[in-house]
Amino acid sequence: MAGMVFGLENPMMTALQHLLDIPDGETGAPGGEKQGPTRAYVRDARAMAATPADVKELPGAYAFVVDMPGLGSGDIQVQVEDERVLVISGERRREEKEDTKYLRMERRMGKLMRKFVLPENADMEKISAACRDGVLTVTVEKLPPPEPKKPKTIQVQVA
Repeated sequence: MAGMVFGLENPMMTALQHLLDIPDGETGAPGGEKQGPTRAYVRDARAMAATPADVKELPGAYAFVVDMPGLGSGDIQVQVEDERVLVISGERRREEKEDTKYLRMERRMGKLMRKFVLPENADMEKISAACRDGVLTVTVEKLPPPEPKKPKTIQVQVA
């Protein structure tokens, strides 16, 4: 069940599930007719399915490690949405030169994205991100465990 806390289920299945659970308001069809998901929604779902990530639990933090090939730190966005959803995104664009003719294009281009629901003990004020050699590591520190409640002693008075 720990995988469910972070949304670590298979990315492809997650993307497919998202496509099936689109609210009526997002179809963009006049008259409320359902014509399918919006182009942006499909693009984001594909990006999430194609962006691999590792999630590690350390003694005092959680680490999210995402491959971001070809992107510099200025091209990557790390945000927290809806108070507890960590969103990591970026976009890799193909170089366009007039004198270049591609004979083969196999490297993945386009949007990279992952979303993770952070657990209750994540410290939303202590999130850091570092990118090195195309690998982004986002560290979310854990809140200290709550102090155990001590019993309250009430002095009995003579009546």
